Amino acid sequence: MLFLIEYDRSQGSIVQKRQYDDAFREVAEKDRLSLELHLNRQGVEHEVVLLDAPSEEALRHTHGRYFESVAELIVSSPQVQALLTVTAKSPQESEK
Repeated sequence: MLFLIEYDRSQGSIVQKRQYDDAFREVAEKDRLSLELHLNRQGVEHEVVLLDAPSEEALRHTHGRYFESVAELIVSSPQVQALLTVTAKSPQESEK
């Protein structure tokens, strides 16, 4: 299975996602190039990728950043988790 993804990094979201059967690889590659050229002409700086994966579930596992919102990525980062843990402690716990 092939997945053509247009991703807006500044928004942290997928603008569009198209799915192709492996037999249509040439069509998918032409669509990727066409989309990139169109966005370039419009001055739109989106990431355009063509990814190969057995399923969307597998793609979500290997390329999760395309499917998680920016807020989810921030909250799930180890640094933010550490800060949340420290700030969640009561003042008495922090003094120990």
